[in-house]
Amino acid sequence: MKLVLFALLLPAAWAQEYEIGGIGGYGYYRDATVFSPGGDATAGIRSRFAAGVVADQNMYRYISGEFHYLYQDGDPFVSSGSVRGNVNGQSHAFDYALLFHARPREAKLQPFFEIGAGAKYYRETGPAPQSQPLPNIVTLTSESQWRFLTTVGVGVKYRWTRHVLLRADFRDYITPFPKRLFVQAQGGTDRGLFQQFTPSVGIAYVY
Repeated sequence: MKLVLFALLLPAAWAQEYEIGGIGGYGYYRDATVFSPGGDATAGIRSRFAAGVVADQNMYRYISGEFHYLYQDGDPFVSSGSVRGNVNGQSHAFDYALLFHARPREAKLQPFFEIGAGAKYYRETGPAPQSQPLPNIVTLTSESQWRFLTTVGVGVKYRWTRHVLLRADFRDYITPFPKRLFVQAQGGTDRGLFQQFTPSVGIAYVY
């Protein structure tokens, strides 16, 4: 057992690798629901493109640590039946994740599972609607808000050359409901987390 742990976790400091690169993809949101005495409404973020930066430290043969930054262009909206309204917005996600590789880092093809934590900034870039679409259920605001973030995902890296890695990920960015963006009517409540499902591809330089 000691030999197995030693082989998995031995930090080869003299051979550590670092990666830095960019990713691009698309963010699909799982929306939440607001319940109030005046009715129910969907509150969410529009699904749009995403782009970001990754910086990775390959600490062990099967485990690495990775910093992610992801920008997603998506407008907060509310809807109920045929009534819908939105405000211009975007989000900025920052997290640090541990990657557990199925094969050693020397392998050409490296599938992995990842889990991490950080923070996400929901930023409004436009004014709230002058005429609120669902004022008796939920109000759209021009406020911005930080929320605690957890991430999980799977992916694969492909060592194209000694210094170039190609990668593909599928990550779930999970935060609590951003209550400052969506103000519920008196007596209202929300149900559901905000989840941004994001498939992406990227390229990284290894040194």
